[in-house]
Amino acid sequence: MTSPLNTEPNIADPDDFYAALVDLHRNLSATESRMVDAKLILLLTNHIGDRAVLDAAMALARSGIGPQK
Repeated sequence: MTSPLNTEPNIADPDDFYAALVDLHRNLSATESRMVDAKLILLLTNHIGDRAVLDAAMALARSGIGPQK
């Protein structure tokens, strides 16, 4: 089965985006940084809106990390 998730490079100037992402966390505590990440995840989740894409992204993100459920 083909995944609905696009995992191919798909962002213009990825280095610039990465720098902006790092800068987003600058001068934040660990707790504040996790809050920013959570807010960003929820905003992008709402923007995507497609449950199949979101489920595929969650599965891929969890793959190989910690005990599996």
